[in-house]
Amino acid sequence: MGPTLADSVRLTDDGVLILDRRNFPFSREWVLCRTSTEVAKAIEDMVTQSSGPYFAALYGMVLAAREAAGLRPHAAYAYLEQAGTKLIRARSTNNHLRKAVHAVLSSVSGSGESLVSAAVAGAKAGDELYRSRSRALGTATAALLPFEGGVLTHCWADLYLVELVDAAQRSGKRLRFFCTETRPYLQGARLTAETLAEMGVDTTLITDGMGAAILQSGEVDALVTAADRVTMAGHVINKVGTLGLAVAAAAFNVPFYAMVQAPDQDARSAEDVPLEYRAGEDVLNTLGMRTASDKVRGLYPAFDVTPPRFVTSIVTDRGPFEPHRIAEYYAEGEPNQ
Repeated sequence: MGPTLADSVRLTDDGVLILDRRNFPFSREWVLCRTSTEVAKAIEDMVTQSSGPYFAALYGMVLAAREAAGLRPHAAYAYLEQAGTKLIRARSTNNHLRKAVHAVLSSVSGSGESLVSAAVAGAKAGDELYRSRSRALGTATAALLPFEGGVLTHCWADLYLVELVDAAQRSGKRLRFFCTETRPYLQGARLTAETLAEMGVDTTLITDGMGAAILQSGEVDALVTAADRVTMAGHVINKVGTLGLAVAAAAFNVPFYAMVQAPDQDARSAEDVPLEYRAGEDVLNTLGMRTASDKVRGLYPAFDVTPPRFVTSIVTDRGPFEPHRIAEYYAEGEPNQ
């Protein structure tokens, strides 16, 4: 039985069930989305995060196929494209949503199966492919870590982190993890730390402001995070706060490994990646409690950009690459997705 968050999106006859990560682990509630539009809204509202939106988009496209099943082929495909656009726009920085939509549209296009059957096949294939590539990525990252040591991570790296820990445990490595709490949604406190503890890992939670001090302390052998997107120039776009940790890691000679399945060929540099800003109001509240008066406004850039000079290796499902050599990932050709 894997950790809870490794299986947090499910397709049912009634719609798509999404485990509400906003309240996890204090409550384990599932949100039922009956339409593709409701799935897009759930993604936008942060019901699910990290790789969760990828799986939600896969099965949201199946709902779109159900909705379009009575239309003529051309109109049905146009409907799916429109639904896909809504899903992609729900969270713009991470390009996994685009990949999920493409996986289903590719399966439907030219298929001899019924629309819904083809969409389900595409979604299941996309699900399996993402998991297998995450497994390869986790194995490659675990190989870079010491047999015994400390790892600092930031935000929730989802299946990447689960597979890294699985690979490390299979090889007998004994790693300790330090998790930043990751304001304002506290993904590190609620998702990362909970999942690591669930997997039997020695886990310590720190506040976001403690990262540099922990890196200075000598207790950390590597900074390891996911990347929402990596450019072909080696920029790492990830949850805001990653940049500060990467700079501190470089200052104290701690390697920084950024995990991503593949760099984005459509993003030559950071200027090609839309950086999402969320409501500043989110910063003024923590777990539903107001933490600043109404005389104060909040600012919430959800992501930041770490320049390649602060990144030791970008680890992919094809192994690690130095940032300036990340384009070599495609020397073997395109991955399946």
